[in-house]
Amino acid sequence: MQTDYKKSLYIDGKWLEGTSTIVNINPSDISDKIGDFAQASVSQVEQAIKAANVAQPLWEATPLEKKVNILQAIGDELIQRSEELGTLLAREEGKTKAEGKGEIYRAGQFFQYYSAEVLRQIGENARSVRPGVNIEITREAVGVVGIISPWNFPTATAVWKIAPALCYGNAVIWKPANVTPASAVELAKIIDKHDLPNGTFNLILGSGRSAGEALINSKDISALSFTGSVEVGRGIAKATAANFVKCQLEMGSKNALVIADDADIDTAITCTIGGSFGGTGQKCTASARLVVFEGIYDKYLSALTKKLKTLKVGHALEEGNFMGPVVDEKQLQSNLKWVQRGKELGATLVFGGKQLKLEKEGFYMEPTLFTDTKNEWDINQEEVFAPLACIIKVKNLCEAIKTVNDTRFGLTAGIVTKSLEYSAKFKKNVKSGCVMVNLPTAGTDYHVPFGGRKESSFGPREQGSYAKEFYTVVKTAYQKPY
Repeated sequence: MQTDYKKSLYIDGKWLEGTSTIVNINPSDISDKIGDFAQASVSQVEQAIKAANVAQPLWEATPLEKKVNILQAIGDELIQRSEELGTLLAREEGKTKAEGKGEIYRAGQFFQYYSAEVLRQIGENARSVRPGVNIEITREAVGVVGIISPWNFPTATAVWKIAPALCYGNAVIWKPANVTPASAVELAKIIDKHDLPNGTFNLILGSGRSAGEALINSKDISALSFTGSVEVGRGIAKATAANFVKCQLEMGSKNALVIADDADIDTAITCTIGGSFGGTGQKCTASARLVVFEGIYDKYLSALTKKLKTLKVGHALEEGNFMGPVVDEKQLQSNLKWVQRGKELGATLVFGGKQLKLEKEGFYMEPTLFTDTKNEWDINQEEVFAPLACIIKVKNLCEAIKTVNDTRFGLTAGIVTKSLEYSAKFKKNVKSGCVMVNLPTAGTDYHVPFGGRKESSFGPREQGSYAKEFYTVVKTAYQKPY
């Protein structure tokens, strides 16, 4: 079913057409056209920025309870409509319907959490070193925030930026990925129902080279939060620094899951399947490197290969499928090139590696597993973003930790073990922002900080109360009575 999305820009409280359109198709069935979506011009991006600057002080001054009620209502509607909106998300992105529904539900929880955070903005008092002087320390909105979000979690990642931005009194200009515009428009429609000052929230659809660049290079925004590739992140850091715009970047990863020799094999397989192949491997928290102790290697490989044979790949909206397609043709071809690269390096392809031709033409590939790989190979160092994992054999925990840390990234890392000693040493010594023990590397909570180290992240953490470090500025006020 096709819907008219030509008026899909939301600027200053109005739905507008753009200067051109792009077509959005279902990666599970390329004959299924979701709609044509507007593309913003540079002048429209500037219009949104101007509107946001006018609206921001009005929104910041809005009574607290009104803010609470608005954010709560947005969250409630997302949860209530998670089946419907999750289906749309799965249709345009390719993750399974269950994953799409779960993502929308989680997005609703983010809004609910930050509705409560509105009332938790409490300042501090301090005694001055000067007699008779009082000190108050408060936080204020940073101002106008640009948000650039990715296609792999088109609603959840955007919302964990939008919700805290609004919670702390900021105005927002949001540019989502062009691959998943429908989910963005539906979220904007929900926000549009509520009584925010016109211009408080703006949706800009467009390419990174036009709309994205206009937002990134603007001197009239106060902060910019981005999730995407390291290469784009570097450019954003440079551009925002030149304008003294606050910057937050979540970028690449090459996460590792360690299987210790004492691991429960069922737990190890569950963590591997969920972490490496859930969401078609298109997660920044996916475990692309499987670091396996030699003492459990044969048992683990046998169990994993057996499990991979049971995974069903198919249309994202059909029940019983574990994996849908990858997001588009470009991603599929990139994945297949990495499969070929693994073979060229001398890795052993023990499962998958092929494009699948199914009843409906789409961008399908098999879950893929390589063994006999070396950590220094580029297939174990570069982010592939595919349902592709490589096994690296190690002798002990010391070698495992060294292997996990031997990467330019540091987002998540995990270990499967029954040993408290192993888990304690692992948590202490891995250079990663998030650490999982007996859990998949993919999967985090919304009320605690999220982010990585090294080239995975730059700037303050996202999520939970830690979000205030990015979305607010600190003011220190001194007062001496008459």
